[in-house]
Amino acid sequence: MGTNPRCLYENSITSFLVKEDKSIFGELCDKYHGDTLTTSREAWLSEIQILQESLLPWQNAEGQIIFEYDIPRLGKRIDVVLLLKGIIFCLEFKVGESKILENDVDQVLDYALDLNNFHKFSQGRVIVPILIATKYNKTSNIIQKSAYDDNVINPLITGELGIADLIAKVLQAYPNEEPLDKNWIISPYSPTPTIIEAARTLYESHSVEDITRHEADKVTTDSTISYILEVIHKSKANEEKSICFVTGVPGAGKTLVGLDVAVKQTYQGSDKPNEDEGAVYLSGNGPLVAVLNEALARDNYKKCNNRGEKKKLSDSKREVGKFIQIIHRYRDNMLAKIKIPVENGILEIDPEKAIKQKEAGYGEVEHVAIFDEAQRSWTHKRLADYLKRGGTYGNKLKVPNFPMSEAAFLIWSLDQREDWATIVCLVGGGQEINTGEAGIAEWIKALNESFTHWKVYISPQLTEAEYAEGQVNELLKDNKNVTYSKSLHLGVSLRSYRAEKLSAFVHALLAVDSNAASIYADIKDKYPIVLTRDMAKAKAWLHSRVRGTERTGVLITKESARYKPLGVHVLQNDNDYAVHWFLEDKADTRASNYLEDAATEIQVQGLELDYTCLLWDADMRFEDGKWKFYRFNGSTTWNELTPITENKQEQMKYMLNAYRVLLTRARAGMVICVPEGNKNKTTNGFWEDSTRLPEYYDGTYKYLKSLGLDEI
Repeated sequence: MGTNPRCLYENSITSFLVKEDKSIFGELCDKYHGDTLTTSREAWLSEIQILQESLLPWQNAEGQIIFEYDIPRLGKRIDVVLLLKGIIFCLEFKVGESKILENDVDQVLDYALDLNNFHKFSQGRVIVPILIATKYNKTSNIIQKSAYDDNVINPLITGELGIADLIAKVLQAYPNEEPLDKNWIISPYSPTPTIIEAARTLYESHSVEDITRHEADKVTTDSTISYILEVIHKSKANEEKSICFVTGVPGAGKTLVGLDVAVKQTYQGSDKPNEDEGAVYLSGNGPLVAVLNEALARDNYKKCNNRGEKKKLSDSKREVGKFIQIIHRYRDNMLAKIKIPVENGILEIDPEKAIKQKEAGYGEVEHVAIFDEAQRSWTHKRLADYLKRGGTYGNKLKVPNFPMSEAAFLIWSLDQREDWATIVCLVGGGQEINTGEAGIAEWIKALNESFTHWKVYISPQLTEAEYAEGQVNELLKDNKNVTYSKSLHLGVSLRSYRAEKLSAFVHALLAVDSNAASIYADIKDKYPIVLTRDMAKAKAWLHSRVRGTERTGVLITKESARYKPLGVHVLQNDNDYAVHWFLEDKADTRASNYLEDAATEIQVQGLELDYTCLLWDADMRFEDGKWKFYRFNGSTTWNELTPITENKQEQMKYMLNAYRVLLTRARAGMVICVPEGNKNKTTNGFWEDSTRLPEYYDGTYKYLKSLGLDEI
């Protein structure tokens, strides 16, 4: 019997069967950190007694039993893992239950899938999820592997009296399995969490160590986090101001890095936040902030109540809200302190509106601010126009003649501190999707012109074409405070755990690069991308892929217009709808899995699903060997974006980037539906629907098919 931190109890089956049940129970209680609830203690005692009876037929067999095995990605523990004759049994107990609930079946299947996908010594082995509702009086009699290309058995169900019989049937169905590695319990575990799962685990444990992939040295999130924390430490020691620019391919974990730096800096190894040196994670992405806040608050509320603490959901929301904030509210807090009107284009603090503090000066902002998707900060014109009107985010303060871009104002805000400050800019390449988003050049311009005392730490990748139109080297050539570090680039996609080359393929597809087909050939076996012209087939494909609590959903660009004839509705543009779409379970019609509401690039940027359907409308078409862009006039006609003015070029960039965002949301695979359009004509020979002519879609379909995508 060992004392492995990955579980509460482990032993050989032989030793487990001869030990006193009270002795095993005592060890479980001793190893558990925190107060165990009475219900948990009673369940443990029942599980021990039931298994000591059920496993007697294998008292002399080589095998291992493990109680409460930790699954870090899911933030949960498997009740019991049984390793017997080379087979892995995941046992989930519902003590005293006589009914079978779908959620419980999903739970035990999730455990099995997690071991199959991420637990090295389980890969390629038969994994058997069994739900044991102890008072249930039937037992599964069909034992078969799932229809997927893996070794996970379809979930089995039994009551306590059928456990031995069910295990015997499985061993009969899959005899002579090779023994499992004796170090199974400490196997390398390489999970790729969704951002929601990662944030939950991070927020609860104040540590990211168990929730990201650690395959060889390819994944650089750890070194990136260490580098940023070192910059923060140096800035504090030297009382200086610094800014880090972190780049990364789509899905590489930029948001996760930002959240982790915010947590590590705020908690600094303690259970309580360090109020004086805290960090705040800021995003202009309303749906992302709303979904993360709601997910963390629900989780925190549930865990506190399970521990017997009295807490309201609103308390949990307030607590989480300090840590993750919408950027506009943070900005408005500083706007409330400035002198109005602004004179001579210079911002000044109004002493009548703010109190000067010894170290913070007039800043009243955290020492460390992390700006996610910094490339989406607003241009000077957009911010000035917004403040001239008096804003739309609850800030009715009118500020005419505002002199700065959003990037410059955010640097100015932290510059008000009289001690030290660090800004971390997380930069996605080619992801500007709204008019008025300045890109990264605006940050560099502000540093060059107004904040020359700030130290600049930059990823060498920031010099590539997709960031600031490739002008970063030119923009920074005279800045003496620049340090380049490879540690600030995240080059491996964590989102698509089956296909790290997905972002390269999407880039090639959109760039009409001749290498696109060969890149896809490399990922095809691990990461399916299929093609259809029929939404019913697309939905059927998605339903056939997802298992357990995996998520799926339909995606569409905000410029799409002719989706109603296909029975598709677009999710309303309100953060509450995005929260329900991402967080409700599959029994709720508002959930993404219902495939009734399609989300746009605005609602899904920064978040992800397991499988997606991208509905490709006539807004971006492949014609004459290149992409052409169209906008619908709202009633009768698609108009091409010509002639190519600077404004229209900007719109085309946003439309291309919208498809880039949607093509990189799926972790495990996607179906792309390019409709056929309407081929019918009236009796008079006119098109029945001239807004959906087949020619609007055919070029795109043929191009995607030419890349090797299989049609379903």
